[in-house]
Amino acid sequence: MKKRITYNGLIATILIFGGMENHLFAMHRVCCCLNKARYTFIRKIEIFDTTLRDGQQSPKAAMSHAKNREYMRLATKIGFDIIEVGFPAASNAEFNRVKEIVQLYSNCPSSPKIAALCQLRIDQIEKTALALQYGISNNKSRIHIYVPVDPNLIQASFGNRDKTQIIRDVYFFVKKASQMGLEVQFSLEGYSRQGENFDFSTDVIRAAYEAGATIINCPDTIGGACRREKNYFVKQMNRHAKIIDREYPNNNIIWSAHCHNDRGLATENTMCAVYDGPARQIEGCINGIGERAGNAALEQCIMYLKHIAPKKPSDPFYTGVDTRQLGAISDFVHENMLPRQPHSPITGENASTHSSGGHTNAILNNVTAYQPFHPEEVGKKVKLIFGHSSGGSHAREIIKSTGIDCSHRDKAHFARFAQFVKNKYQNQIKFISDEQVVAAYPEFCDLEDQIESNSDEQMVSADPEFCDPDFYDPENQ
Repeated sequence: MKKRITYNGLIATILIFGGMENHLFAMHRVCCCLNKARYTFIRKIEIFDTTLRDGQQSPKAAMSHAKNREYMRLATKIGFDIIEVGFPAASNAEFNRVKEIVQLYSNCPSSPKIAALCQLRIDQIEKTALALQYGISNNKSRIHIYVPVDPNLIQASFGNRDKTQIIRDVYFFVKKASQMGLEVQFSLEGYSRQGENFDFSTDVIRAAYEAGATIINCPDTIGGACRREKNYFVKQMNRHAKIIDREYPNNNIIWSAHCHNDRGLATENTMCAVYDGPARQIEGCINGIGERAGNAALEQCIMYLKHIAPKKPSDPFYTGVDTRQLGAISDFVHENMLPRQPHSPITGENASTHSSGGHTNAILNNVTAYQPFHPEEVGKKVKLIFGHSSGGSHAREIIKSTGIDCSHRDKAHFARFAQFVKNKYQNQIKFISDEQVVAAYPEFCDLEDQIESNSDEQMVSADPEFCDPDFYDPENQ
């Protein structure tokens, strides 16, 4: 006989063949399946971009209203799920900027949800709701409320205020926001340093969820978390998720992680929250900008999710992001907010630029020989810069790009030419431009022709001791 059991969207089929042993075994398998947390079946990772909020809180990173609108256009095109655009209660200018963006994008079906941050205060909640009002009817507006759970931050924010009262306030104010029609995200500020406040955090999460919050964010606010810690915040997230799943088995919570980069671990911590924890939303900024040392770099997280082997290869994590647009939005932040390091992973200028002879020789034959992924995946191209470690293959490629027929020239010819160029421009330490390489070619060819016409002289070598970097000779290693 067949019996169908439906639980929280999961349909399990039990086949009972008559024997008690088979029946118990089948029931055990179903119970194990039903007890798995709901989030384990969710494979899409929501991308929460806070470049316009946390990013613009970086010193000297703020942009004009027009540039904010331009960034929003790029973020919409790339396919981010939620854009946090500001803190409306901070100033009238911030309020107007948020309101303007909501008005422009709330009626577009393909646009992301728009979030705005506020503290646990009724005046801020009301002002934030006013800024987000045009997106409420289309379910495009999310209010992001936070309260500290780190003992140090609690003291700084609330003094000696009773924790029971804080929990009551969480319920009251989140309920107020939810009743206004807003989607509510609730953050436990300083979650990674909650210390002895685990039970308090549990009560806060309970209150927020019962009042209507559907996204629970567990940030590493100070950017100090490390997976080697005994009470690593991802372990704490798992504990909290299990408690909530046990007490509210039909909950619809999306767990989120927001990590800062003060110890250089923001991307790794964010990915741990997904791969080893319950997070199905990740937060960060393009190019990793943000307060102090910045946030998790979204472009790094997105490409990590795309390429790093998932725990379930047949059912991998994924995002809705068009990665081909990452280069453009990264360049925009670089040009209009804060400079990006040339060696920044994924989209940095040097991330797909090569100079050394061995590398350029391989890249010309196979782009991924020295690249973890094809740069076109993020809207970038491979660039070759001629320098003092470059070789003949690169020199030949530069000459060929001008339309000159090089088919009758052998590798040795261009190996000699590369050395000629490096000797000619030996005082240029950083690089030698393609124009300079091209300009040197006629001079080099004339010199070779002169020597070839003189049977008493040997073929030119600008330096008879040179070794072309294109070639590897194991006998000389």
